[in-house]
Amino acid sequence: MSDTALVSDTAMILAAGLGKRMRPLTASQPKPLVRVAGRALIDHALDRLAEAGVARAVVNVHYLADALEAHVTARAVPQVTVSNERAQLLETGGGMVKAVPHLPDPFFALNADNIWLDGPNNAFAELSRRWNAEQMDALLLLVPHARAANFSGPGDFHMDPNGLLSRRKAGRIAPFIYTGIQLVSHRLLRDAPDGPFSTNILWSRAIEERRLYGLSFGGLWFEVGTPQAIRPTEEALRRG
Repeated sequence: MSDTALVSDTAMILAAGLGKRMRPLTASQPKPLVRVAGRALIDHALDRLAEAGVARAVVNVHYLADALEAHVTARAVPQVTVSNERAQLLETGGGMVKAVPHLPDPFFALNADNIWLDGPNNAFAELSRRWNAEQMDALLLLVPHARAANFSGPGDFHMDPNGLLSRRKAGRIAPFIYTGIQLVSHRLLRDAPDGPFSTNILWSRAIEERRLYGLSFGGLWFEVGTPQAIRPTEEALRRG
């Protein structure tokens, strides 16, 4: 655990997706329960939260929800609260809005399939150290291409010297990739649409208002989006 005080004791893990890219492994289990290096994907995320000192996690469930809920609520640390999306999958933005009653301001948010190796400080300590509630609606943890394993896309964001983000322009490469980990103010979620929607809608507004910031992560991040990415990730984790 880092000596840096965390700005939140709670994280939301976005775990309700259908896991289509991970088929056929998700034909009979939700993607967060797919095992990598002997652990369910979501346990990798929950383990990192516990190590960082994040005491509470809110996990949303939809696809094969009973299996996922039983798995996460069996843990003692962090303490898990389930946000039920069985009736309707709300996507990333809608999922956070539904869970707001369980979330302090600010809160960490991360995708259930994140696997990473921390650098000198853990990811949540790095975000906490950089957080400025007066300036930011959200602070996204980013990696340059050299620190992203199994990733072959063009990147997501440009970042200016102050950390302000802008999106990749069509036909160009962006130097930074979003890791799926962020620190979120309730201000980002204000006046949100009803029902399912992507967090991208809220990020676009924050970019226009110059309130979406990024932080370049000092560790390594692994994209585990397909079955083919599992073995290379396991080999990289063994190397340490």
